[in-house]
Amino acid sequence: MALRCALALLKDDAEGKDCVDRIGKRLHALSYHMRNYFWLDFQQLNDIYRYKTEEYSHTAVNKFNVIPDSIPDWIFDFMPTRGGYFIGNVSPARMDFRWFALANCIAILSSLATPEQSIAIMDLIESRWEELVGEMPLKICYPTIESHEWRIVTGCDPKNTRWSYHNGGSWPVLLWMLTAACIKTGRPQIARRAIDLAESRLLKDSWPEYYDGKLGRYVGKQARKYQTWSIAGYLVAKMMLEDPSHLGMISLEEDKQMKPAMKRSHSWTC
Repeated sequence: MALRCALALLKDDAEGKDCVDRIGKRLHALSYHMRNYFWLDFQQLNDIYRYKTEEYSHTAVNKFNVIPDSIPDWIFDFMPTRGGYFIGNVSPARMDFRWFALANCIAILSSLATPEQSIAIMDLIESRWEELVGEMPLKICYPTIESHEWRIVTGCDPKNTRWSYHNGGSWPVLLWMLTAACIKTGRPQIARRAIDLAESRLLKDSWPEYYDGKLGRYVGKQARKYQTWSIAGYLVAKMMLEDPSHLGMISLEEDKQMKPAMKRSHSWTC
């Protein structure tokens, strides 16, 4: 999203041509990498489950040497037959399979996600409504990190215990990004359902910063009341749903030039 916005800012700047060329090359490489290696759906999960390891030539299918035994148990039940999403991270030997709401909404709005991937993300949200939305939209990530691992990953912040704050908490501010993604993919009924849920609680609970619990039922243990971005997120969501033309202010259409024929790397020796 940042790179595409930079391109738009530099479009009519004669002195910025060198930057435009560099950004274009980076966008092509980054989009290809994310769409191919960070995307997960039922078929891709099954392929990873069957990966062979220790493949080291240009013909390797398992390019990051992901160990199938590192796949967490929860993902097999969580992944629907229809649907998919961009995972948290890909690193040598393992992947972070967690769902991050902000990342997937921005992927849709920036058109990093292809039209097919955008639809699949919406399908996932509908199929796994209880897990990703629950009683208060929207889960910042899913699932939670438990045991002692949350202390390592989140820096021991006491707010980040299981299903709280940045560790599986529910954040009303994310409502506007969900709504924008729903409108862009032609699924406004999903946004309407989420807004109805938020309206049943936010005013009564004094507009908290975040909610805790697996379903987002409880006001967060250290949530600030009358949080500006919770109020703003709700208002923007309502305004976009009432007038979808506002979507153009925050959404970028697919760049047809982002689908060039892929060239072999300079390291190709055959």
